[in-house]
Amino acid sequence: MADVLLFHHVQGLTPGVIAFADRIRGQGHVVHTPDLFDGRVFDSLDSGMAFVQQLGIDAILDRGEAAAGALPAGLVYAGFSLGVLPAQKLAQTRAGARGALLFHSCIPVSEFGSAWPEGVPVQVHGMDADPFFVGEGDIDAARDLVESAGAAELFLYPGDQHLFADDSLPSYDADAAALLLERTLAFLRAR
Repeated sequence: MADVLLFHHVQGLTPGVIAFADRIRGQGHVVHTPDLFDGRVFDSLDSGMAFVQQLGIDAILDRGEAAAGALPAGLVYAGFSLGVLPAQKLAQTRAGARGALLFHSCIPVSEFGSAWPEGVPVQVHGMDADPFFVGEGDIDAARDLVESAGAAELFLYPGDQHLFADDSLPSYDADAAALLLERTLAFLRAR
């Protein structure tokens, strides 16, 4: 069974993120869900982004590294949207990564190093018409990652919702979220 460090999105550690983690736990995996916002949960992407801008991306990355530092190596790093930043950074830079699951976002590999680490499998999941994932270049970063890494997969789902796997938000898409979870569990079984 896998040991997963799952980072929440810009709206915080919502009930939907916790429910997603619980579904993974229900399959026997260990899932850590640190709260990078110290209990703050936001009702919109805009209000969450305003908080992140005030806090700063470096603080998010530092909080993610601190959460990982309290855990042993050998983790699968996962993140929803904003949470992809610390997840991807740790997967690329912390020794012993067992894999990465990048939901709704992907950062160019060059942000955290010159190449994706050899032997670290990764999945990227996003909607094919998500204005953030597609419109802000995440899909291009994901395609580059798939081309350059040995064990990388990109899964595109039909639709235009950003946080479609969080069942506590209006953007939730039950069919896409179920398929994302199925693929996530298959990935974790192999770790």
